Amino acid sequence: GIGAISLLVGGVGIMNTMYTSVVERTREIGIYKALGAENNTILMLFLVESGLIGVIGGLIGIVLGFGMAIMVEIIGKEMGVGLLHAWISWELTVFALLFSFSIGVLAGFMPSRSASQMDPVDALRHE
Repeated sequence: GIGAISLLVGGVGIMNTMYTSVVERTREIGIYKALGAENNTILMLFLVESGLIGVIGGLIGIVLGFGMAIMVEIIGKEMGVGLLHAWISWELTVFALLFSFSIGVLAGFMPSRSASQMDPVDALRHE
């Protein structure tokens, strides 16, 4: 439902960000390639970057989710419902961060691949 739509929107956002990054850094990519960087090096550079964007999004989501859970607990106690308890396991947190990284890497694969396959001469001519 809503979670799947959020994942899709987040993935599209990361993909768009990475395509923009590739376009803005075309000359930089050309310089790397002219200095001898291999396609896999450039691919990994952009994949790690997109994965980190996913992790940052995951961290923000965890902090906001935990904050909302605490607010619900506090409001519940004020209303006389003492059964609510905000608790998020470390296992779930680690899984969420790994999943966020994976979504980031998957969303960034196509832009990263296009960056890695650029011709250095064309990339250096880009303005």
